[in-house]
Amino acid sequence: MAAFAEGTPCWVDASLPDVEAGKRFYGELFGWTFSESSGQYGGYTQAYRDGRNVAALAPKPDGRMPTVWGVYLYTADAYAAAARIRAAGGQMVMDPMPVGPYGVAAMAADPGGAVFGLWQPGTHHGFEASMEPYTYCWSELYTRARDAVDVFYATVFGYVPQDQDDAGTEYRTWSPPGSVPGPETAVMGRSLITDAFPEAMPAHFLVYFAVPDCDRTAADVRRLGGRVTADPFDTPYGRIAVVTDNQGAAFALLSETGDGKA
Repeated sequence: MAAFAEGTPCWVDASLPDVEAGKRFYGELFGWTFSESSGQYGGYTQAYRDGRNVAALAPKPDGRMPTVWGVYLYTADAYAAAARIRAAGGQMVMDPMPVGPYGVAAMAADPGGAVFGLWQPGTHHGFEASMEPYTYCWSELYTRARDAVDVFYATVFGYVPQDQDDAGTEYRTWSPPGSVPGPETAVMGRSLITDAFPEAMPAHFLVYFAVPDCDRTAADVRRLGGRVTADPFDTPYGRIAVVTDNQGAAFALLSETGDGKA
């Protein structure tokens, strides 16, 4: 039985210029430990929290590629998902490719230009831990192509939408097909790139990690050489900060409160 519904985020990794520097940064920030880098798979390095895999760090094969955190969406059939993506107006950045016994990976771009991964599990099923302190907890798509991407993700993955009137901006959450949409079933959010953002900001996914104290972890990001691009602020869903690591990969922090009571 699949641990994830079709289209649910099941894995994240960071593409970095320097994986060793990334290991030092995230090891201290989140208490992660790391496997030996796999020479067979381009230096891909698994990250663990309390012995369970939570993410990975990968060296950028080309310096012109962005330094980013990327999200992978679960699929039972990466080849069929790729066909749906093309038919719905998306593009395949990397066609489905077996990764040894671990699974099948692919990279795609939606009609607004945001890039995401597909993961069809083999022996690597995805997160062994999430929704816990210092692990993955949420993803958001930021786009300018609202109508096109709403239709695209509903067509490709069958997402059931719910608009959030209390978010202070036009914000939509997506739940898996067949579910009743709402906070208990939502797997991802969709927000808009408005005039409040830099004009050059591309469409992208923002990966969130749960932390016990957003303010304290944001301060740790600065101490470790990263930047805080959006200071901690309160939302109906918790306290959030947007940061970059010491190599420029952006991610977000989320705590239930700012006082360590996550």
